[in-house]
Amino acid sequence: MDASFNLLVFGLNGRDFDAGTQDAWTTNTPATDITTSGRPPFNGANTTCFLSQFFNAVYVLSADASNPTAVYIYDAAAKSWSMQAVENPTGSPAFDPTDFKTILDHDTNVFYALSQGELFFLDMSSLTVANSSALSWVDVGKPSFNTQGYDPVMALAQNHIHFLDVPGLANGDADIFVIHFSFFQPTPQAYPITTGSGGNFPQEHGQTASFFLSSGVQEEFAYIPDDGTATYVINVQTNTTQQLAAPEMDPGAQYFAGITSLVQLDSQGNLFFLPYNPNSTTANQGVNWKSITNIPSEPANSTSSASGSQSAASPKNTQNNNGGTAAASSPSTTGSPSTSAAEASMTTKSTMTALLTALGFAAMIGLVF
Repeated sequence: MDASFNLLVFGLNGRDFDAGTQDAWTTNTPATDITTSGRPPFNGANTTCFLSQFFNAVYVLSADASNPTAVYIYDAAAKSWSMQAVENPTGSPAFDPTDFKTILDHDTNVFYALSQGELFFLDMSSLTVANSSALSWVDVGKPSFNTQGYDPVMALAQNHIHFLDVPGLANGDADIFVIHFSFFQPTPQAYPITTGSGGNFPQEHGQTASFFLSSGVQEEFAYIPDDGTATYVINVQTNTTQQLAAPEMDPGAQYFAGITSLVQLDSQGNLFFLPYNPNSTTANQGVNWKSITNIPSEPANSTSSASGSQSAASPKNTQNNNGGTAAASSPSTTGSPSTSAAEASMTTKSTMTALLTALGFAAMIGLVF
């Protein structure tokens, strides 16, 4: 979503679309084709995209298999692309562009990534167009927790990185890195469920997306475990969690949150959203996922491989999808280039894949937007 919270979908059969604001997603208002030159091929491993809200720019990482360290920048105001060269730090440890999870900090416009058990940062400054000098990932150090076998689950809120599913972490807790002071909090923070079934959210691998505000930093993020048990919304101001309706189980789905919606791009190429009221936890109870129908359907591809994950064409407690398909990229999977040069890096997903993002002032996951 751009600064006006228009939904952007990249890499759909070689094209990119602006689906408009939330009120247009379930109407017959057609999405606008915003495809232009300079766009990435969306064929890299671990392809991810992020919204820089202050600068109305989308940063896309690992979007080009031939240049995996580059960051592609989409200037939403100018509707143009450029490619920013990025170097890896020399020596050991080194940032691995094929194996990382990352967030984009809202205030500093700096990426923080966990790769090979090491924390790195990449300063994007105020870039909306690539500059001529290469940027570089910088080693921050090792986290305070055990990363052996850890597939990172990272979320951003209040300029703090929240790490979920950390080995040994209790249900409902998060390990926290304080960005502005560059240190890990000595003890985990608990976020008990206060709206829903009670108890605590599970420590499982999943996806996250931070809810934006019209001004100021994010105070809430959504966490969707891969098993599809529920959608959890964690509020870091009140240290509480809402338990909301779950999408269909789909570990390959990608998510992005605006102010009043959480959008899912599933691994079958379908788009859904969960309406969200940031001012009333009561109003969010019983709200169901809905189909986004104004994106053109993706033509069948005879060379596509079948997905290895469960279909998510119909989220729990919602109507079946009746159109508006796109395709998803998973941040943790890899793939080979598609003939349309619009693939978004997956092994078991359809080769005609897409990236979902939103853009406006600065921040993350997912998703993918």
